[in-house]
Amino acid sequence: MLSNPVLISVIVLSVLSLARVHVIFALLISAIVAGLTANLTLSDTINSLINGMGGQSSTALSYILLGIFAAMIAYSGITTILINKLLAMKKQSKILLLLMFAVIACLSGTLIPVHIAFIPILIPPLLLFLNYLKMDRRAVACALTFGLKMPYIVIPAGYGIIFHGIIASEMKASGLEIAQSQIPLAMIIPAIGMFVGLFIAMFISYRKPREYGEDQVMALAEVSAAAETPARKLQFKDFITIGAVVAALIVQLQFGSLVLGALAGIIIMFAGRIVTLGEGEQIVQDGVKLMGAIAFVMLIASGYAAILKETGAVTELVTAVDTVVGGSKFIAAVVLLLIGLLVTMGIGTSFGTVPILAAVFVPLCISIGFSPLATAALIGTAGALGDAGSPASDSTLGPTSGLNADGKHNHIWDTCVPTFIHYNIPLFIFGVIAALVL
Repeated sequence: MLSNPVLISVIVLSVLSLARVHVIFALLISAIVAGLTANLTLSDTINSLINGMGGQSSTALSYILLGIFAAMIAYSGITTILINKLLAMKKQSKILLLLMFAVIACLSGTLIPVHIAFIPILIPPLLLFLNYLKMDRRAVACALTFGLKMPYIVIPAGYGIIFHGIIASEMKASGLEIAQSQIPLAMIIPAIGMFVGLFIAMFISYRKPREYGEDQVMALAEVSAAAETPARKLQFKDFITIGAVVAALIVQLQFGSLVLGALAGIIIMFAGRIVTLGEGEQIVQDGVKLMGAIAFVMLIASGYAAILKETGAVTELVTAVDTVVGGSKFIAAVVLLLIGLLVTMGIGTSFGTVPILAAVFVPLCISIGFSPLATAALIGTAGALGDAGSPASDSTLGPTSGLNADGKHNHIWDTCVPTFIHYNIPLFIFGVIAALVL
């Protein structure tokens, strides 16, 4: 088991990431290590990586288009209304601000389909304000990651519909049927764990003031200026922008495609002349800058997942588990979730992990006697574990893209490690509870 390619490559990925090696290089090296330890040639490993990158092509394209759509929304000026209101808050409460970030992030994956593209637009203008409040950005990272992750785990809307659909279809393909409408019931208990993690991050871990070497006089001047600036009222173009957002949501839900949803929003923004064709080139470039790097990381992570599938390393792990479980549901739940954590930490996507895990989890769960709800809870939680904390996850890359705009927020130590601690540990504990009580 200690020579398993998944285990070795994820350890390599974690060590490289903690040593502050860029996530792209860390992923590439870890993928090569996974292939070589599985006795693939270097040439075969690279070919598998490249061929497997197509598995996330739709996701990568949707991120690019969402980045362009978000850039257009920012260009319309409507986001300045929210930013100015935040800057001019009469009661500058850190807790209230963190909760607002969490709620906005929740909306980005359910009702307003821009996903992480809103972060590099909303957060950078607020960094000076956060410094003025001496807010620990690790708390902000935890709030944003909560909002990006918790909704798709349990809420059957937006990304949640996609995640629940993958769990139900993959379980059926592996011989255990469950209605998609039951998946939220299976995931309620693990979702509660995320609320516990958010509470600890906000009220215990990162409540103390933290300074980032910012000039407090400059910060105070910006906050004071924002408070005195006349409120910008909604204009006709803002209603067109809101209509584009609503249309993007409707198209996404109707066709189940983020690509079509983002494209619909972009077309309306052009048609409504919020962005003219002449301005389009610069806006597109800005949008690609927002999300291009994250999209490329997703592609490499997909290639890494393809290598793991080809080597059969996950199946080997589960087979090893079967020999030590001894019919104990508790031990089985613990070890299966550990495997999910390993796999998701490596490839960085809950959605891409579920198909890898379901094929080998379902037969084992049936043999041990887990109910369909408990099996769904195990697969869903195992898939979600590691999404927070993974260097290659959009749930961590997104917050860093905004919080590190001034170069004072480290991706690994300030986003990945805090979110790993505050969400993976509660998810793990509550996932085991769900598997035993459902």
